[in-house]
Amino acid sequence: MTRIPLLRYSSNDDALSLFRRMVRTQPLPSVFSFSKLLKTMVNMKHYSSVLSLFRQMLKSNIPISDSILNIAINNYCLMHCSDCGFSVLAIYLKNGIPFDVITFNTLLRGLFAENKIKDAVNLFKKLVRENICEHDEVIYLTVMNGLSKRGHTKKTFNLLRVMEQGSIKPDTRIYSVVIDALCKDRMLDAAISLFEEMKQKGIPLDVIAYNSLIDGCCKLGQWEKVRTLFSEMVNLTIYPNVHTLTIVIDGLCKEGKVEDAEEVMRHMNGKGVEPDVVTYTVIIDGYCLRGQMDKARRLFDSMIDKSIKPTIISYNILINGYCKKKKLDEAMHLFHEISRNGLKPSIVTYNTIFRGLFEVGRTGIVQKFFADMLSMGLIPDLCTNRILLRGYFQNGLVEKAMSLFHELEKKREDIDIELYTVIIDGLCKNGQLDKAHAIFEKLSLIGLFPNVITYTTIINGLCLEGLLDEAKDMLRKMEHNGCSPNNCTYNVIVQGFLKCGKISEMNTFLKEMSGRDFSFDASSVELLIDVSAKDPSLLNMIPQFHTGS
Repeated sequence: MTRIPLLRYSSNDDALSLFRRMVRTQPLPSVFSFSKLLKTMVNMKHYSSVLSLFRQMLKSNIPISDSILNIAINNYCLMHCSDCGFSVLAIYLKNGIPFDVITFNTLLRGLFAENKIKDAVNLFKKLVRENICEHDEVIYLTVMNGLSKRGHTKKTFNLLRVMEQGSIKPDTRIYSVVIDALCKDRMLDAAISLFEEMKQKGIPLDVIAYNSLIDGCCKLGQWEKVRTLFSEMVNLTIYPNVHTLTIVIDGLCKEGKVEDAEEVMRHMNGKGVEPDVVTYTVIIDGYCLRGQMDKARRLFDSMIDKSIKPTIISYNILINGYCKKKKLDEAMHLFHEISRNGLKPSIVTYNTIFRGLFEVGRTGIVQKFFADMLSMGLIPDLCTNRILLRGYFQNGLVEKAMSLFHELEKKREDIDIELYTVIIDGLCKNGQLDKAHAIFEKLSLIGLFPNVITYTTIINGLCLEGLLDEAKDMLRKMEHNGCSPNNCTYNVIVQGFLKCGKISEMNTFLKEMSGRDFSFDASSVELLIDVSAKDPSLLNMIPQFHTGS
């Protein structure tokens, strides 16, 4: 059998050229060589070319092995065409090649990737019930991973219990998947209970299970349990890895304890565990959330000094922090630094810059950045369009906003109720209530239904124009249409009545708010204090009413 060396190739054309050489060679290269070529092409994501070569092999009667068929199935699944993957099973039967666990493991992964949960579960049941191929704990792991990642925690847990009764017993990896699912579903007590079961059954504990539990405890602020778990790990010589400590750091940052998080990172260094880019990015985000941009930047520069290359996520977080503090020059400087460091701005990067520019009224250069974004092949998403529309309205550029809106309407793409809510809000705040109301009324005609934010927005618009009866009617209409008002809705309408001095008519809403356990927000409290200065008796009208923060 002739051996063709698989030369280094970096493009699809190189791979296709090599394939043509291989099929012209006599005798043919080994099946292993063809298999290796196809696998490499899959890794290079040349999916359509892989299928083309696979079909040529079938037509040319080139020997086919189980590994080549598995590669073809995997290729289909990566293209989200698992149905076509199943069609390859007929070739197994035709060539007398027995099915193996890899084949069905690949198909199961493909079904889960396409969110075909029911089909995946039915296939798994058929495999086990009819013993179609030898199956092992890996196939259980695939199913449980697929279920847990799509929020089916109860099914994942139940499958563990079924597995415990069968011949293939769950191992550490499978218990870790279930513990992780329970923790992500905030079922921490159940996760800890299962963890204790592992100990009693003598199933080896690993860092993955501990990481899941620590993550669950951090998210619920149970720091004492975190300390206990750390002590257990060390006693069992299961040493926390960078992921473990990043979980703790993330939990501390989300509670605003950024200095404590940085202390944990210093502790990591002392123990020989090197923080990675994720660790640094989490703490940078923590400082940005607190508006401490000097500290965030210090840490960002420190990361680079240690030859840890920032990701586009690191840049996006820091740029967003600067934009929120209205420090656009610093944000722009970082933006231009991205390409110099061999990275490409993402759609999130551009969305952040757009939002920042609009906040400081620098609308003139938004269009330049928008053109740059398109030239890079980035397509505006729903978020981009909402930011642009909101920004135009915010800066009084109503015609520009409506021009973009009409373009989007013509395309009938990337339009949802949130985008329409932005339009209604923008028109209301720019004194064009009639247009806003007309758009609101046509929503049902185009198959969209107002949500609580949309209703609250139009109610606010009516209140701004002093049309309190119409605002009250809209409140009743939303309830009639099955959309319950929230705390914000009531605050908007109460503020409308307060501003217009309609104090006595406000009582109905106050009683409704109290009955729903709603409270005044800061704006309502401030307005109430202003009005009470002229009429102190107003406060006596609502002695039972509580105020929110």
